[in-house]
Amino acid sequence: MRRKLFAVAMLAIVAATGLSACGKSDPNVLKIGTEGTYKPFSFQGQDGKLTGFDIEVAQAIGGKLGKKVEFVQTPWDAIFAGLESKRFDLVVNQVSINDDRKAKYALSQPYTTSDGVIVTRADNTSITSLADLKGKTCAQTATSNWGKIATDAGAKVETVTDFGPGIQLLKQGRVDAVINDTLAVGEYTKTTGDTSLKVAAKTGTTTQQAVAARKGDALIDNVNKALSELRADGTLAKISDKYFGTDVTK
Repeated sequence: MRRKLFAVAMLAIVAATGLSACGKSDPNVLKIGTEGTYKPFSFQGQDGKLTGFDIEVAQAIGGKLGKKVEFVQTPWDAIFAGLESKRFDLVVNQVSINDDRKAKYALSQPYTTSDGVIVTRADNTSITSLADLKGKTCAQTATSNWGKIATDAGAKVETVTDFGPGIQLLKQGRVDAVINDTLAVGEYTKTTGDTSLKVAAKTGTTTQQAVAARKGDALIDNVNKALSELRADGTLAKISDKYFGTDVTK
């Protein structure tokens, strides 16, 4: 009986060890969390594959680190939880640098600089500045930098999963405005030709975006080295020019 129990126990240990080994991450793979729904930064191309400014920057970082890049598509409001639970190693998804994030995560040197803008329907004349958002309703992701700007301005926030659904609510007249990156808004206008919306005002906020890693993870040092090399050899500027026609990585 004891032999049988011993054998069963050993089988359980072997099985557990095997499962643990299967769950180990591949040191040659760099897993990156990204939305995949935020054009022109991270989105699915016509071939169904992820593409965009952030995607190419992430791939270039992986190349410098000698690692294969695997993307893990994750909604924005769950992306930091995914990082903390080690579903992926980094977040490359226009993570705006702010004090809260600097306290919680390891952030790289900036690789994008841009301004925030307020988008309204073209016939809206009541919003011409950030102050005019007080008492109005904005469609924003719950944990985004833009959502905080809206809340701080006194606006009510209608939570959406990403930029696209927010724009749809605005077009339907269910919200008054959407705050977002001027680069994302410019891409939307360029690709859709939508004249029913307009940029009503700037937020007066210039933001810088970084790669995010878990606090204390030495990987961020390698990311910073890679970004410095990509900036020096012109790769970042080349990727930026491809998507924006100018260098937003300075």
